[in-house]
Amino acid sequence: MYLQLLGVFLLSFFGTMVLNIIFRFLGKRRLLGNLYQNIRGGTPRAIGLIPFILLSLYLPQGFNDLVLVIGIFAFVDDLLGRRKILNLNVEWGQLFRGVGMLLVMIIGFPLMGWSSILVALLVQPVNISDMQPGSTCSVVFILAAIVSILMVIIGTAPILELPTFYTPLLILAVCLGYAPLDYFGKIMLGEVGNHSFAIALGISFYMLGGFWCTLIFFIITTILIAFIRRNNLYRFLSRKLKIYNPTFGDYFMDVLTGGGLGDLFRKIVLGQRQIRVSNPLLIILGFRRLLYNPFAPNNKQHFSNDRQVNKNSLRKFL
Repeated sequence: MYLQLLGVFLLSFFGTMVLNIIFRFLGKRRLLGNLYQNIRGGTPRAIGLIPFILLSLYLPQGFNDLVLVIGIFAFVDDLLGRRKILNLNVEWGQLFRGVGMLLVMIIGFPLMGWSSILVALLVQPVNISDMQPGSTCSVVFILAAIVSILMVIIGTAPILELPTFYTPLLILAVCLGYAPLDYFGKIMLGEVGNHSFAIALGISFYMLGGFWCTLIFFIITTILIAFIRRNNLYRFLSRKLKIYNPTFGDYFMDVLTGGGLGDLFRKIVLGQRQIRVSNPLLIILGFRRLLYNPFAPNNKQHFSNDRQVNKNSLRKFL
């Protein structure tokens, strides 16, 4: 098993290097479209194809199908980019991502029961984490290491004649081989990469302790990503969304419900309405971000005069 993991690490490392060279060669000649971004002097996108392929091949049988499904739809998302569907405020990429998540829930249900829903939904926070170099890799390293240690301590039963800690160790090996260039901002996982890691992590959470363990680690994952990206989220919420003095609850809600799918759901539920949040406790819990409606014509003015929530206001409320 350990020799196999070493082989996976080497495949991930050299595969990432080779694909980076190929994508840069093609990207500079404008042959890659959305897979080559003009940032930091030119950055290949969707190098996460390597983690996707390796996780699809080496995860335990049955579970690997979930990564295969989400990765295919995520790669289509990478290829299409932010193209709108006709005159709708929905992107083709969002549609394919949603279909992929739905299929993970359906295909994964015989394997994991209701946990398959949480595993599919992990795509959302992990996708939000992939907004700055190395952030998703840090999340993967931390969570996979914790799960590996807990599996050894608890002594979870083998799955398909493999020790359960094989799965988080596999995730670590794949990420370790991929990560160096990502930390330096030279490559990007793309949707195919971060979605694949999200599903793989969710599978390891389930293997650790079933539904409740998956739920607990789903929350831990969201909190960890909010903490790692707190500085960027502060600037984004206060400058772009005009949610002044954002709380950690706002960071949590942005990671949990931000992005295109979350905004689409808000449009369906809220239409063009904007709900103002003035309750101190709800502000601390992040309801300003949760209920922020980008489609409301007056959304900014609803948040421009919000005051910072302090201990005295909370004490008065309680």
